[in-house]
Amino acid sequence: MRYSLLLLILIITLLSSHVFAASTKIYVWRSDDGVLVFSDSPKPGAEEVEISEPNISYSVDTSMLDLTPKVIKNDYQVEIEQPKQKATIRDNTGSVYVAGTIKPIFKQGLNIQLHLDSSPYGPPQPHSMFVLRNIDRGEHIIKMQLINEKGKVIASSKSITFYMHRASVNNAN
Repeated sequence: MRYSLLLLILIITLLSSHVFAASTKIYVWRSDDGVLVFSDSPKPGAEEVEISEPNISYSVDTSMLDLTPKVIKNDYQVEIEQPKQKATIRDNTGSVYVAGTIKPIFKQGLNIQLHLDSSPYGPPQPHSMFVLRNIDRGEHIIKMQLINEKGKVIASSKSITFYMHRASVNNAN
């Protein structure tokens, strides 16, 4: 296995450096472990490898490749996937997981601002997953806005209404 790997490395080296083949000498010997070693430095007992100039021409046909740069349109769409419209969230801690999607692609430098009941919830962030904590009982409205590098809103989601249901802390007694 090691012998074939070393041989493969030698062949690749020889083929890729055929320009310098006349000036470079390669030596080969067996190590104490019996492994075949190739080197450009001689060692007592090493044999010089005869290198002839390879008769290889390199040609790559790139006509089938589409080398034009792809332009990503800035026609963004933002959607809130979770929670669903009119969903009731039952969580005694008041936690809500919010997940959104950005189409066509979420480019580097863009941020998402989540709004809860018409107020920003936390700072803008570079992903569309949020966790709301300690949300009061009742009806709430969330919305996501996609913000570019200059702080301008370039897309907004539809508003989603959800209902938070939490067990009462009042005793029935």
